Amino acid sequence: MKILYIDTTTSYLYGALWDENKVVESVSTKLDKDLSVFTLQKIKEMFEKANLEPSSIDKIIVVNGPGSFTGIRIGVTIAKVYAYSLKKKITTISSLQAMALSTKKNVEYRIPIIDARRGYVYAAIYDKDNMPILKEQYLSLQALLCAIENLPGDYTVITNDQTEIENKEEYSPNYDRIISTYQDQEELNPHAVNPIYLKLTEAEEKQGVSSDD
Repeated sequence: MKILYIDTTTSYLYGALWDENKVVESVSTKLDKDLSVFTLQKIKEMFEKANLEPSSIDKIIVVNGPGSFTGIRIGVTIAKVYAYSLKKKITTISSLQAMALSTKKNVEYRIPIIDARRGYVYAAIYDKDNMPILKEQYLSLQALLCAIENLPGDYTVITNDQTEIENKEEYSPNYDRIISTYQDQEELNPHAVNPIYLKLTEAEEKQGVSSDD
């Protein structure tokens, strides 16, 4: 099976091409505000280096949030355009799940964190079997620290952000582990794929829109 993996939910572009049960090409680069400018180019370069045609892929795995609102939309839009034009299906994965799967440490609990600014984070807590102990959510860093204090075992925090927290490790995607875990997960028609933000946009907050709307 040939798979294209795309993650633009933070300031990084994480991408990989998977062929015959292994990663044959990947890209991990910090693009910041240039995500919308260079992501397609970098994906094209991956295909060229792997000597694969886009039409040869069997499916796309895209990270659909949480994270940067703009970044999420970039990755999801690219995945949907590829899938629609090539008549392929999409499998989605959360950024936090991808981070938890990529830990280098053998500990009881895995805690992926993405800075959401103003003292808040996107986070979750998974056990060593990747089952959620604390579901993915937008919460204050202080509330997360309280939850961590009550954990009955050792843990690792996976993040690329400057967060005042102990036991941190840098997030570096383990593409083989992520893709092998999700290669047989539910496939969606591209029209059914939507971003997962976990919080309202600033414009919605100013308008007083409920998160349940």
